[in-house]
Amino acid sequence: MTALLIIEGLAIILLAVLVVGLLRSHADILRALHQLGAGVGEHAESAGDRFARPRPRLVANGAKDFVGTTLAGSTAHIGVSGTDHRTLLAFLSTGCASCLTLWEGMRSEDPLQGMENTRLVLVAKGPEAESQSRLEQLAPRDYTLVQTTEAWEEYGVPVTPYFVLVEGATGAVIGEGSASSWGQVRSLIGQAVADAAARSRGGDDEMLADRELRKAGIGPGHESLYPPEASSEEEQ
Repeated sequence: MTALLIIEGLAIILLAVLVVGLLRSHADILRALHQLGAGVGEHAESAGDRFARPRPRLVANGAKDFVGTTLAGSTAHIGVSGTDHRTLLAFLSTGCASCLTLWEGMRSEDPLQGMENTRLVLVAKGPEAESQSRLEQLAPRDYTLVQTTEAWEEYGVPVTPYFVLVEGATGAVIGEGSASSWGQVRSLIGQAVADAAARSRGGDDEMLADRELRKAGIGPGHESLYPPEASSEEEQ
């Protein structure tokens, strides 16, 4: 009888240790997802807060053209810089549950409704990382879709779905981040474009001020740009 009680006690202790280990692993997974920006049970509004400010990039915050393959197997070159329009790169996957709403939403609404001069390009990973049959079911026919795992790596996509907005004239990334609906994407694009315009106006004001100073003969190092040092008498 005593031996049976000891065995039952050991079994309970082992079960408790197992449960604690599982809870700890679950907490670690949630923490890692949160750090990546994925969020579990996260509201769309909080996810969208990450869209307006671009992440630092290696070359002047610039975007790169890239090459991918279409569903038909042909090669497609996607040019995002040196164009007269903006490009929204939508990184979506067939294995992403959050992407399903976005895939299906393109069948019932215009993803970029009211967003003038903006081209939508859907970017999935290469055939080795996607379900081709599922992608054929989900992919809309009215928008460009290419498959390229390399583009995901070059743009450092941290989570899906993920969006990158490129200003074609400059090749600059003016907004990027995650969103869970096309309505939210449109709102965030509008905000990113407005912020970029505001930054541009600020830069124009600085250049205008520099030009006016140069016309007046005031350049870098001019004595008028530096206040005179107080004399020793004034200090006393």
